[in-house]
Amino acid sequence: MGNMRIIHLVDMPEALPTLAEWFVSEWEPWYGPAGEGDALADLAACRSGVAIPLCLVAIDDGDQVMGTASLKSESVGSEHYLGPWLAALLVKAELPGKGVGSALVAAIENEARRLGLSEIFCSADASAGILERRGWQSVAKTESLRGPISVYRLGGLLK
Repeated sequence: MGNMRIIHLVDMPEALPTLAEWFVSEWEPWYGPAGEGDALADLAACRSGVAIPLCLVAIDDGDQVMGTASLKSESVGSEHYLGPWLAALLVKAELPGKGVGSALVAAIENEARRLGLSEIFCSADASAGILERRGWQSVAKTESLRGPISVYRLGGLLK
C-alpha cells in the first residue's frame, strides 16, 4: 500500500471533486439527485485546518486520495447528543481492511484533543468495528436515511 499521510483538506483542495463524487456514491439518499445534501458545499465548509468543521484526507505517496473523515458540530444522531461529531468517514472502495479508516479515526481523535474537546460522537454502521476497537462506546441508536445506526461516544480525550 505504500506510505499514507493524513492532511487537512484545506492543504489539498484538488481532492474536493473526488471526495464529492465519493459522497454522492456512498450516501446517495442524501447527496444524490433526489437528496437534500450538497456534497461540494459540505466539503467546502470543512476546509478549515484550525476549527470545526474540518476535514482530513488520507493520501498515498502519489497524492491519490485514500479516504476522508471530518470533525463537525452536527451529524446523524445530533438529536441525541450535541457533539462534536466524527462524520463522513469514508475509505476508497479498494482499500477496506488496510488501516486507512483506523488511521483517519485516530487522526480525528487527535484533532479533537488539539482543539481541547473532552468527548466526541460518531453515528456509524460499517465503521462500528473500527470505533469499538479504538474504545468508543455505543450510547444510542438512531435512524439514518439508510436505516438504523448506532451512536458512539469517545470520552476522556483530555486525560
